[in-house]
Amino acid sequence: MGAMTLPAMAQEAAEIDANGDGVMTLDEVQAVYGDVTAESFSAADENKDGALDDDEMVAAQEAGILPKPAE
Repeated sequence: MGAMTLPAMAQEAAEIDANGDGVMTLDEVQAVYGDVTAESFSAADENKDGALDDDEMVAAQEAGILPKPAE
């Protein structure tokens, strides 16, 4: 099968956002991807606000910093 599309990755990011506030915290990401470390989360947090928005999540998955969703 082909690579996961960007809209599919963005959808996965929306599902990780457990409280629906539009961003994903370390706790929310670790609830889905238990092997994500604080260091990798921080590397993905481009604007250093302590949370990932959809664009940061997709960019981190594309860069291999965070795991991509299962197809």
